[in-house]
Amino acid sequence: MNGEASLTNSGQLLGTVVAVQANFYRVQLDQKDKDIGEFSSNPLLLLCTRRTRLKKIGQQVTVGDRVVVEEPDWTDGSGAIADVLPRKSQLDRPAIANVNQILLVFAVTDPPLEPYQLSRFLIKGESTGLDVILCLNKSDLISSQEQAEIKQRLNSWGYEPIFISLYEGININNLEKNLSGKITVVAGASGVGKSSLINTLIPTANLRVASVSGKLARGRHTTRHVELFELPGGGLLADTPGFNQPDLDCTPEELVNYFPEARERLKNGSCKFSNCLHRDEPDCVVRGDWERYEDYLQFLEEAIEHQTWLKQQADPESNLKLKSKGKGRQQYEPMLESKKYRRVSRKKQQQTLQELYKESED
Repeated sequence: MNGEASLTNSGQLLGTVVAVQANFYRVQLDQKDKDIGEFSSNPLLLLCTRRTRLKKIGQQVTVGDRVVVEEPDWTDGSGAIADVLPRKSQLDRPAIANVNQILLVFAVTDPPLEPYQLSRFLIKGESTGLDVILCLNKSDLISSQEQAEIKQRLNSWGYEPIFISLYEGININNLEKNLSGKITVVAGASGVGKSSLINTLIPTANLRVASVSGKLARGRHTTRHVELFELPGGGLLADTPGFNQPDLDCTPEELVNYFPEARERLKNGSCKFSNCLHRDEPDCVVRGDWERYEDYLQFLEEAIEHQTWLKQQADPESNLKLKSKGKGRQQYEPMLESKKYRRVSRKKQQQTLQELYKESED
């Protein structure tokens, strides 16, 4: 018998944290009690605090956590989180636990589909170790031939996209089947229809949506925090704040494993050197004629710079800083020695004089 089953049989209340608000946690309970009355017909939500004991031991509570709730007050809809069950998975950005898969949402147009940006999101998704579902919205705005070309291209990358149209209601049922019974994180660039998708799948969510910026052809951010919403067919959906360029924080050696087409090449052969980075090394099975190889090289350069920066951070004499360049590219540059050109404050001068005066007295 697993831990959750034994807790349920012992009569303790179990639930899932669906939202975090300051020092309060919205918990959706698994079970409904006959004595609850009017609450029993709907999924019961309690606004809970965290026990002081958990604070003392440093136990954080995040969205998606499975928790034990004590002292429920059915009148006020409140309770206290007494314990957090072991997590099966955990994401740091966004902070969410026990996720089963990532639903990556992009639009085929308006804003236009950018292969480099899509590739970057896919790499970030692959780096979590979770399953990645690729969903392409606004398919009603392109021809069937264009859709077939996009599908063929993404198949060569190792992905089977689900084409949908929220406006026309195309293929929504197929998407719902992939989400049933799982905790899914919705991610993707701003303006592609993530909030609209959640509103379609869960009409009671009522998420705020915004149009695409005309000047930049990019979406506007409408989601400001992480929250789980219950799907009518079972499962939970997490909306996350939109972002246009996710960070890549993997090591140079790990990067190649996040490209399905590169993994396939490594499955059928092996490089001469075990530490091969697949650039100009001899007898490399990854280097070659595949579409995203140039993206790999760009991401590799960024991963190497990131690793260098991490080593510099461990050094007190670190002199690098991270700067964002065009098209989402990030680069580490030397940092000016600001203290060298800064005047010593009067307070510091007085402190120095006092120290010298004390030394002279001694």
